[in-house]
Amino acid sequence: MSIINILKKKNNRSLFTTPSHNGELCIMHKFYQWYRNDISETDTYNPQEALNSAEKKAAEIYGTKSTHFLTNGSTSGIIAAVLACCTKGKLLIWDKSHPCHKNAGILSGSEILEYQLKYNDKWGIYEPLTPDEVDSLLEEHKPNAIIITSPTYEGLVSDIIKISEVCKRHNTRLIADEAHGALYPFSDKLPVSAVNYADFTVQSLHKTAGGINPTALLHCNCEISPVEALSKINTTSPSYPMLATIEANINYLNSEKGQKNIDKLINNLVKIRASLTNLELYGDDITKLLIKKDGLSGYELSEILYEKLNIEDERTNSKSTMLLTGLGTSDRKLNRLLKIRKI
Repeated sequence: MSIINILKKKNNRSLFTTPSHNGELCIMHKFYQWYRNDISETDTYNPQEALNSAEKKAAEIYGTKSTHFLTNGSTSGIIAAVLACCTKGKLLIWDKSHPCHKNAGILSGSEILEYQLKYNDKWGIYEPLTPDEVDSLLEEHKPNAIIITSPTYEGLVSDIIKISEVCKRHNTRLIADEAHGALYPFSDKLPVSAVNYADFTVQSLHKTAGGINPTALLHCNCEISPVEALSKINTTSPSYPMLATIEANINYLNSEKGQKNIDKLINNLVKIRASLTNLELYGDDITKLLIKKDGLSGYELSEILYEKLNIEDERTNSKSTMLLTGLGTSDRKLNRLLKIRKI
């Protein structure tokens, strides 16, 4: 039985258990259905069995050795991956990476080594790591594990297949922070996903794949299980409504309806990008609109978008601005981007 079906299950027993709201006291009425479905580890529901089944099905969909549902974002996945494969070892991370990379090293007692990325002055962003750069880094530092962010926040992607080959040659575990690439396994029009190449890959469903904050996934593609590591950092009282949304999210992405939605988003973005002839665009991921305009700083462009066109961007630097799109980006919202042609 799936988590989704568990939450639909009719219960005739009186539960003197947590959660104490018992699905009846709804303190914030707007979330009435959430309260109704908020269950805990009870014999009546046995949700852990349903979770195990849902994660097994997810692994089959992604083609991984195991896939684990995360309700504390990709952050928890990165930490669990490092705890699983690099405790008290050498961990190589980008010096400006997401804070969870360094925190994972600290929590695992690893020796933290840092690498730098090439800076693209024209766009005000950092370029992704190349296989040759990885080869040199691993030869120099000989780490137990390396964390690579691909795609970058702005949508630049590393050649994860070749990097995986390099890591295997150096006997180094590859952890891919693919938080912004949750759509990649479901479309050949998007960059190649790391899920079948890296030892561990994290993906944030909430970033581009339509999930709620902060749902995410940890994929394992090696012989090291992250289960024990996850048990060290996760609560023993997870949110089953949230876990159910992860299950439903994956089923949707893998469905005909979900595939059509992804294709529709990509096709619409192709047209939008082609129409923005007054701007420069950059990046490997079409769902990220990294834009710049001659004569304007990124901050000035961001201010114009917000104040004059009612468009708020995801990320801005001194040279460029990035607009993030995902499965919930409607045609109406995309059409609003056409106003940018008047800038």
